[in-house]
Amino acid sequence: MIVVSHSKVSSRRALITGIRGFTGHYLKRELTEAGYEVYGIAASSREEGERIFECDLRNEERLTEIVKSIQPDVVAHLAAISFVAVNDVRSIYEVNLIGSLNLLRALSQCEKKPRMVLLISSANIYGNADRLPIAESQPPAPRNDYGVSKLAMEHMALLWEDRLPIVVARPFNYTGVGQTLDFLPAKIVDHFRRKARTIELGNLEVARDFSDVRDVVRAYRSLLEAPVAAKTFNVCSGTSHSLASMLRTMSDIAGYEINVEVNPAFVRQNEIARLEGDPSALRTAIGFFPSRPLSETLRWMYNASSQD
Repeated sequence: MIVVSHSKVSSRRALITGIRGFTGHYLKRELTEAGYEVYGIAASSREEGERIFECDLRNEERLTEIVKSIQPDVVAHLAAISFVAVNDVRSIYEVNLIGSLNLLRALSQCEKKPRMVLLISSANIYGNADRLPIAESQPPAPRNDYGVSKLAMEHMALLWEDRLPIVVARPFNYTGVGQTLDFLPAKIVDHFRRKARTIELGNLEVARDFSDVRDVVRAYRSLLEAPVAAKTFNVCSGTSHSLASMLRTMSDIAGYEINVEVNPAFVRQNEIARLEGDPSALRTAIGFFPSRPLSETLRWMYNASSQD
């Protein structure tokens, strides 16, 4: 049996799934600074304790026990297998779809229903859009299993809107200090920080709409607190950057040019050529989207010695 001791000081409890991940680190800090008592679920926890619980979302019994013990006021569902090149395709669907279903079922059984449940989807559901920038009304056309799993999660969540206040966020690409080297901005910055002379990349003309993780989690907090429900929002900057332009920016920051070798193994089949979102609906809902320029984010990453 799980027993959670709630603080008498804070009356607002937040639950973050995937709290040990890159985004979870920053969202925990954002919500804590906003006065929330933050609890977390992680697939593997370095220091499970009063507020961090180790749980595989596919374990419905344990997940339900944890959620009922916390009785969260708001929930941010970050947990997912997010690296699209992962080879274990089955786990993508089991965690991203079935794990999300288990979470919603557990929340619906709480004595006190949460005031807001924020489900994190992905801009990958859009695929190669024929119209840019991409608005939420763009018909989905995912090109990889990750995108398909997130779209399936969205459709599944529609079945729960009469029982839970659900908002879906579709983040485009974002980066920052602490992101793993599986992701290209972190890989590129790491090479420049190490003064590497050569880097292997795939298609340099691939373009993505990059935001700063600190802006993204502020948007997530605002959506958790906004008087909206049963809506979907792009979380994006509205500007796309190619890998080639990112390399030029990093060259300016680091003061030298790196030799780029195109590795065919890094050119993904069904690669999405360009993702650029329209943040208008988000700005209307929360009143802002504080989009730092990519150059500022890359400089922050380049100069950092540890997670900020």
